[in-house]
Amino acid sequence: MTRNGYRSIYRAGLFAGRTVIVTGGGSGIGRCIAHELASLDADLALVGRKIEKLQAVQNEIAVAAPGRRVSLHSCDIRDEAGVRQMVTDVLGTHGRIDGLVNNAGGQYPQPVRDITLKGWDAVVRNNLHGGFLVSREAYTQWMEAHGGAIVNIIADMWMGMPGMAHSGAARAGMLSFTETAACEWGHAGVRVNAVAPGFVASSGFDTYGPEMKAKFRSLMKTSPLQRYGTEAEVSSAVVYLLSEGAAYITGSFIRVDGGVPNARQTWKLEEHSRSTPYEGFPLATMPECLKPGAA
Repeated sequence: MTRNGYRSIYRAGLFAGRTVIVTGGGSGIGRCIAHELASLDADLALVGRKIEKLQAVQNEIAVAAPGRRVSLHSCDIRDEAGVRQMVTDVLGTHGRIDGLVNNAGGQYPQPVRDITLKGWDAVVRNNLHGGFLVSREAYTQWMEAHGGAIVNIIADMWMGMPGMAHSGAARAGMLSFTETAACEWGHAGVRVNAVAPGFVASSGFDTYGPEMKAKFRSLMKTSPLQRYGTEAEVSSAVVYLLSEGAAYITGSFIRVDGGVPNARQTWKLEEHSRSTPYEGFPLATMPECLKPGAA
């Protein structure tokens, strides 16, 4: 076990001397990824729109992994000039960018017929444009000359994403971008991969309305593993793709979804409790909407 209690499966010091940018690092999966990387001796640049949330994570890491350098960068990843300046600031603080985790994003449930152009644009800009902009700037300002690894967080959008067409389209676009950038940037020693989380129990569940929260309480039954994933299970996939162990992996993706896309109407899933979750993150908490008695 590491000194901060994070039960990472990776060896101590794996990212010593490395700097990693984590967008959306102030909550949920991004917060967990930041903690695991810090436990493995990475220095971090946490990016988000709300500096208060980033400060809270910075304070947690100061206690959990003392000595780690954690800089905070308030930035709207949809703003080109802002992203360019953010990457410049990261380099000014850390002097290098070895890894980038494009985790920031967001969406809301709505049927296609009711999505406005404004709503569509907001989600696509957040989940597709933002990842492109941060990747491009990290590449042109540093990685093109020095190499690096990029991991894009996408989603379980296989066979469509009914109820969230805007997010599904953006995430599918991000996968295609991942595959293209991996080809174009390989000559520079830059690897680009993606992680696709399915239903992961994180603080993001509590940002939805009552109807969606009620649905979350039953969706785990659609998984062959009959449970939700944990933030740590997503983080471990991300950390692997950032690590030297994935040196020959690029343009690929890892699904972390409990096998939901493999479930079929022709096969009745058996209820069970034999899938043991990996609880590596000691500060993880159950979303309020999943707690016993939640309504």
